[in-house]
Amino acid sequence: MPWVMVDIEADGPIPGDFSMISLGAVIVEPGLTRTFYGQLRPISERWIPEALAVSGHSRQETLAFDDPAVVMNRFAEWLSRECRRQPQFISDNNGFDWMFVCWYFHHFTGRNPFGYSSANLGSFYKGFTKDPRQTFRKLRQTPHTHHPVDDARGNAEAMLAMADLGIAFRWD
Repeated sequence: MPWVMVDIEADGPIPGDFSMISLGAVIVEPGLTRTFYGQLRPISERWIPEALAVSGHSRQETLAFDDPAVVMNRFAEWLSRECRRQPQFISDNNGFDWMFVCWYFHHFTGRNPFGYSSANLGSFYKGFTKDPRQTFRKLRQTPHTHHPVDDARGNAEAMLAMADLGIAFRWD
């Protein structure tokens, strides 16, 4: 199963009422060369300035981003092209990232190529170390910048490092 590390930035806490602003994805495999990036125009008049500030974009900038339906269709096409089988969604904070990606896929394309489940990278590491206080973040090489491709790449680097430590992920 191909693992796809995903990270998103948003202007608020939930999809629909607020908007996903950017989306990054990396196919988890040695080299980490296959990436996706999209910037999405807001779908709502609501936004929280502090939440948007994390992305490094102003509200005015986001209003010029691409139509969300176009971005989500491009993402679905990219997944179809890059993954021979159904991709497995994984992220650092899958509760947040999955919520937006799943909602946006269903709302704008009618289906979610990832299916109905996601995985949390931190939970894998906590289980591997048998310590719920442990964090994988020290395994990242790429700095966490809040650019979703950088953050997805750093998390994918950590996942590859976990495999080197003995977690039996498969890269296919």
